[in-house]
Amino acid sequence: MIRFDLARSSEFPEGSREHSYLLRAPLDARQIVDLAALRAAPERAEVLRSWPDEPDMRGYLVHKRKGWVFSYGPGDADDEPLFHLEAHPLRVGEYVTVIERDGTPLAFLVSLCEPLTA
Repeated sequence: MIRFDLARSSEFPEGSREHSYLLRAPLDARQIVDLAALRAAPERAEVLRSWPDEPDMRGYLVHKRKGWVFSYGPGDADDEPLFHLEAHPLRVGEYVTVIERDGTPLAFLVSLCEPLTA
């Protein structure tokens, strides 16, 4: 289970735990998303997007030709690409960039990364 919280920005100088993603995804020993494990069981990569002024959105982490995206429905219109996730470890304290649906890149801090128990 991995949690991304909005990092510090001009709009949110302290960051924001209210703007977050909660991701369930298989990671390899380096804490990078395990593409082979995900291809074997794509339902294992669920995401929940929580924003205080919008309804929660549920979707999946999907690997497409141009890289990883959060996808909330069929087609590409609702996809949110993740910058260089294919080589980026998801460790607490690391930063991840998500490109919002409107094209705005936002930095998120990995605030949680814990294995799930069976």
